Amino acid sequence: MSRVSEELLVQLPEVEECGWVSDLLTLTKARLSFLVIVTTFVGYCMGSAGRLDWLELLHATLGTALAAASAAVLNQWMETHVDRLMERTRTRPLPAGRMAPRAALMLGLGLGAGGVLWLLASTNWLSASLAAATIGIYLLLYTPLKRRTSACTLVGAVSGALPPVIGWTAAQGPAAGIGVGGWILFGILFTWQMPHFLAIAWMYRDEYAQAGFVMLKRDDASGCVTGFISLIFALGLVGVSVAAHFVGMTGGAYLLGALLLNAAMLGLAVRFFLDRSRGTARALFFGSILFLPLLLGLMVFCKA
Repeated sequence: MSRVSEELLVQLPEVEECGWVSDLLTLTKARLSFLVIVTTFVGYCMGSAGRLDWLELLHATLGTALAAASAAVLNQWMETHVDRLMERTRTRPLPAGRMAPRAALMLGLGLGAGGVLWLLASTNWLSASLAAATIGIYLLLYTPLKRRTSACTLVGAVSGALPPVIGWTAAQGPAAGIGVGGWILFGILFTWQMPHFLAIAWMYRDEYAQAGFVMLKRDDASGCVTGFISLIFALGLVGVSVAAHFVGMTGGAYLLGALLLNAAMLGLAVRFFLDRSRGTARALFFGSILFLPLLLGLMVFCKA
C-alpha cells in the first residue's frame, strides 16, 4: 500500500522457502503491513474521543491491512520483470515462477476490493475513499514514476502517509473531515519517510540503477543533494512532530520526548549529509525505524 510497506526492510533477504504460506506472506509483505496496522491504530486512537470503540478499531485496522496487502501484491505483479533483475527480489514468488501472474492479479484485486468495501461497510465512506486513493497513488503514480523521475519518492510518501489518516477519519467520522490532527499525523509520516527512504536508496543505489529505477537524482553522484533533502525533511519532521502538542493533541511529556527523539533523528541526518557513506546511511535508516514507533507510542501514551 505504502512506499514504506515496499521499502522498509529492503536490506533483508527475500524468503526463499517454496511453501505456499511463505510465498503468500512474501507476496502480501505481511510483516511490513504490520507497520500499516500500527499507524492506522495510532490514527484511530488519536482521533477517538473518550473510550475506544474496539470493534470499530479492529475493522479500521483490518480493512486498511487488506488494502496494504493488495497494493503489495499488485506492485509485485506490475514489476515482475524488474524484480528478476535485482538480487534481493529475484526469489519472490512471481519472478521465480512459483506463482502464476493471473493468480497474483486476482488475489491483489480481491484484497483491494475487500479492504475498501470492508472500510465502507464498517467505518465510513471517507476512510474507504482514502484507502482506495492510497492504492491508486501507489500503483498508478508511484510505481511507474520509479522508472522515470526521482520525484517518485515524494509521491510514494503521500501514499505511505495516509494509513494513520484512515484511522483518524474512522474515529472522527466523515462530517469532521480530516481536520488538523489528521493532517499532522499525515505530516509526521510524510516527512519521516523521506530521510528513511533516501538512506535506503543511497545504500542500494547501484542495484536500483541496474533495474532502471530512478530513486535518486541522476546527477547526484556524490550524494550531496540526497543528503541535503534528507536533512531538510528531518527538520520538517521536528516541526510537525512538535506541532502535535501545540494544537492540543498531546500533553507536556510528549513535547519533551518528541524533542529528544527528533534531536537524535536530526543528528543522524546531519551525519549523513556531511558524510554520505554506507555507514551513515545505515545509521539513519535504522535510527528512523526506531524513531517512528517511539514517537507514535509516546503520542498515544500522552494523548490529551
